[in-house]
Amino acid sequence: MTGKRKVSWNLKILETPEEMVEVQALQRLVWPNSETDVIPLHVLITAAQNGGLVIGAYLDTRSEKELAQKQPHDQVASPLIGFVWGFTGLYYTPDGPRAKHCSNDLGVHPDYRNSGVGFALKRAQWQMVRHQGLDLITWTYDPLLSRNAYLNITRLGAVCCRYQQDHYGEMKDGLNSGIPSDRLLVDWWVNTQRVQRRLSRRARQPLNLMHFLSAGTQIVNPSRAGKADTAPLPADKPIEVKRDQENGGDILLVEIPADFQALKISEPQLALEWRLHTRSLFENLFQQGYWVTDFVYTTGEDPRSFYVFTHGESTLLTKQR
Repeated sequence: MTGKRKVSWNLKILETPEEMVEVQALQRLVWPNSETDVIPLHVLITAAQNGGLVIGAYLDTRSEKELAQKQPHDQVASPLIGFVWGFTGLYYTPDGPRAKHCSNDLGVHPDYRNSGVGFALKRAQWQMVRHQGLDLITWTYDPLLSRNAYLNITRLGAVCCRYQQDHYGEMKDGLNSGIPSDRLLVDWWVNTQRVQRRLSRRARQPLNLMHFLSAGTQIVNPSRAGKADTAPLPADKPIEVKRDQENGGDILLVEIPADFQALKISEPQLALEWRLHTRSLFENLFQQGYWVTDFVYTTGEDPRSFYVFTHGESTLLTKQR
């Protein structure tokens, strides 16, 4: 969401026990303080050998001179700085079950976030899953994490219409403890024009807040200013959304905290208020037929984050955009 850090890496499909040990070590850095949440070695290997995918990103340690001269990479091991893994599952249609890819985890070393590694890993996953003949990848993520929302919705072109309260129950790792583990369930339709355009080399420029406001798009829950040195507060009373054919309301904006992880550390009670506040909004909008179709992040001294909700009747979300 801010300027990318310039880093070079190499992507590789991981299969060996030695490589999976590296994945386990990286998990401990990405999700600290919860050894029970580290995916076991045997699970990763079994998935990789039975239609699943484990893809790693290794830091390219060659110098700029070597890169310019396109010299072969030396044999010294480079550090693993990111991984994505998942397995084949099922989703259900009126015509019966169909195969999909369930993406379980995407992790990037804390020192290399905002470098483009996560996007590159998901793009590689997209390519491999399409090669397998599947048309859908699903995963979950915390709806209040702006960085993840921007990657999943804006960059990758995924859509959401399902909200799960306390999806994983109580989580005790350093990133999730103390807050209900609510999750959005993501649908990534890999063969659609929407996704292909987002992943192309000439991807559309992300829309900013003024694009939506100038078109008359309504913010359902504009945040309130807190006390000095206090994060913004949830809206006292969100605007009641009752869409009808006469009044329109096909596109709406829902605000979330710009940095929810920092808020959980500095003001855990306020973080919980935001969780419950947005939970109610998301569930209500999904029940009315809205989908999450975009995400907007404003930079500056007071950054703000907004989900874009589009009514399902106004566009063929999963098949055309």
